[in-house]
Amino acid sequence: MNVPCVRVPPANGEATRQELTDGDFIADGYEIIVEDGWLYIPVTDPDVVSEAFEDLEIVSYDLPERETQTTPADLLGFDPSYERIGDVALLDEGDDSVGADEDNRDEDERQPAEIARAIVDSDLPVETVLNKASKIKGETRTRDWEVIEGDGTETVHREYGAAFELDLAEVYFSPRLATERNRVAEQVVSGENAFDMFAGVGPFVVPFAKRGATCVGVDINETAINYLRENARRNGVEDRVTAICDDVRSVAPEYEGWADRVVMNLPHSANEFLGPAVQIAGEECVLHYYDIQHEDDPFDPGERAIRDAAEPQYNVTVETSRVVRSYAPHELNVCLDVRLEG
Repeated sequence: MNVPCVRVPPANGEATRQELTDGDFIADGYEIIVEDGWLYIPVTDPDVVSEAFEDLEIVSYDLPERETQTTPADLLGFDPSYERIGDVALLDEGDDSVGADEDNRDEDERQPAEIARAIVDSDLPVETVLNKASKIKGETRTRDWEVIEGDGTETVHREYGAAFELDLAEVYFSPRLATERNRVAEQVVSGENAFDMFAGVGPFVVPFAKRGATCVGVDINETAINYLRENARRNGVEDRVTAICDDVRSVAPEYEGWADRVVMNLPHSANEFLGPAVQIAGEECVLHYYDIQHEDDPFDPGERAIRDAAEPQYNVTVETSRVVRSYAPHELNVCLDVRLEG
């Protein structure tokens, strides 16, 4: 079957394969082959690969399909629900019901262990399985985890050509937002000044810097900021990233009028930080404002809050209003891309 491939000389094959693996770009359903003096590596998204690796040649080539891999569903007899971050699988299993009989409790206690063992024994590149042990809590939005398989809660997650080291027990990170983060990163142009008000381990900051922006990332979580510095180094952009551990309201006066782009990914309470965001914004600035609202009126509350904070100092234009994902029954996680012009 003809599939998009990276074509490289065999001598460059292992280094190229590793780079594509780090970015999670290899299409696992097809074989990697050598023919006519070239190595062909199947890729999942040729457009993204071309953007991430401008020197790689993308071709269409007839590759054999790989033999079927063993999945957790093959081993369990049903398809378990889990997320993956790096080499870690995340479960949300357990019975919190009050008054369950002893037999049911024993069965529920066994189920996460059985699922975890099946995930590790499958052909997935997973070494550790964690089960949620608490809801997201506190100012740093972290949660407790039960380690069922493997060792520890640290991993390296890869998305769209960038790698992020993180400890799931110490920082907040959602792999579900990878597509949204890439959507925003694709708007960044070289030479911009970009400010992330709640930067975490750098999933916005690092891709922005890789596109040539000068970036400032602020977070109140010291562990997250340490990972941000490490991730900037890991991705070769440390010279374009300033990482600050502080409340962004204290930092904003130092960057008054500085930013061409501001990210506000704190959807439960971003409205409380619009004053500092406006202070940081330059004469012309794009604001990426994340919010959680009822499905009946998902965008107007955020737009009203932004206008109240920015007008009449700025002309406010909402360029994009989009639903990022469903957050809870009848609640939506949304993003407003808003242009401020002074």
